[in-house]
Amino acid sequence: MAIKVAIVGGGVAGVTTALALGNLGLDVTLFERKKTLISGPPFCHLHAGGNLYREISTKDCVTLLRQSIDFAKLYPFAIDKRPTIFATPTYDPNNPLDLIDRLNTLKDEYKKLVKKDSSNLVLGKVDNYYEIFSKEQLLEIAKKDIVATPKTNEEWLIPFAKNLDFSTIKFPIIVVQEYGINLFRVAANSGLALEEMKSVKLLRECKVTNIKEQNGKFKLEYIGTKSGSLEADYLINAAGFQTGIIDDMLGIKEQRMVEFKAAYTTKWERGDELWAEVIFHGIRGTDKAMGQFTPYCNGIVQLHAMTPDITLFKDGLAKSTKESSYPKLDKKFIDLIENGWDKELLEERTKRAINYLSHFFPKFKSAKVGTKPLYGAQQIPGNDITLRVAEVSFPKPKYARCEIVKVSSVNDMTKAIVDNINSEFNLDLKIDFNIKELNKLDDSLIDIRACEVAKRLDYPCQIGKRCNKWV
Repeated sequence: MAIKVAIVGGGVAGVTTALALGNLGLDVTLFERKKTLISGPPFCHLHAGGNLYREISTKDCVTLLRQSIDFAKLYPFAIDKRPTIFATPTYDPNNPLDLIDRLNTLKDEYKKLVKKDSSNLVLGKVDNYYEIFSKEQLLEIAKKDIVATPKTNEEWLIPFAKNLDFSTIKFPIIVVQEYGINLFRVAANSGLALEEMKSVKLLRECKVTNIKEQNGKFKLEYIGTKSGSLEADYLINAAGFQTGIIDDMLGIKEQRMVEFKAAYTTKWERGDELWAEVIFHGIRGTDKAMGQFTPYCNGIVQLHAMTPDITLFKDGLAKSTKESSYPKLDKKFIDLIENGWDKELLEERTKRAINYLSHFFPKFKSAKVGTKPLYGAQQIPGNDITLRVAEVSFPKPKYARCEIVKVSSVNDMTKAIVDNINSEFNLDLKIDFNIKELNKLDDSLIDIRACEVAKRLDYPCQIGKRCNKWV
């Protein structure tokens, strides 16, 4: 008899686990309280080296590199193959070359991974993992014509160089093969594949209201489009920022934080030019924090700025208490998550983001406010706000609690869960991320579903598409 597994939460952790366990033939039921899978906090960047985060250790960056390669192999149709430009503002106290030792370590690690398994060659040629450009080089690049289909770092830099106010940054700049992740395409990939899996039951718009342990099993009660109860041999808590609610049901006390964040969509008429992603480093939580410029097709640009009045929010960080493992966000943030944004707040925050990035790109001032932001609450286990590498914990028998901070951690998380299932049930399951239901999908089918997902969440259809020239 197949082991019955219940997964609470249809974010990237929940769906990836469901795919992997379903591929092993386990009897899986996945509960998602919303209509759409992966509708939680936004993600857009494949942290293949973690160079956005100067504050984390090189060891964690190496982990993010390896995990990002695994993620890109699992969801290849969701990866936007364009590099990331890292620039240091003139007001920032750091030197751009401070990253070089780390980048050399990452390049060496990438070389080892490719030597071990040629399928790991997903970030371009090893020697091209990163490249440095001086001010003089960039001035020459700015004179070149836009290339319709960029193939080299220099060609990717042309729009950046043409629009940059050179007085706003230090030199050199660094181009790294950290690619983009399209959230809507991950949702499309996973949803289409799960619907084809006979061993997985997908319950959308179903909220788990109670969980009790009975005779070594878990009894879940749920309401929604379908209501009832389910008995499971193994329980996986993939409830994201509401992870603590499930812990509370089971009487588990755990320290964690939840942080509300938002990224903003804009429309910038810039012709057909293709941009790399751009990161302007900064000190988190200050008015001169990191800025992130993420391009999509058809002039759509997503913006982060890790300042308290743009991406971060005053009182947007909540912590668990002795009484509850669930950090309670202020009601105004729950209202945003459940009911959406009002027009005034949307325009105010988006315009601030436009102004922030137009400091570096003066022409970007003409960008228009887009649709609603990409937003949500992110779970952070423990009490370290800078934590970027976390996977899963097992606070009691037959219970896994997903704790990913970055989506690239899901493969390691799922491997650990399978190992735990083997231990709990004396099995010898061999995880295999070569999932036929994912592999048989083609770009056109994913395009259609990604567009549907975007429109269902009130975003433009184009944001779910992958520019053909990025492939």
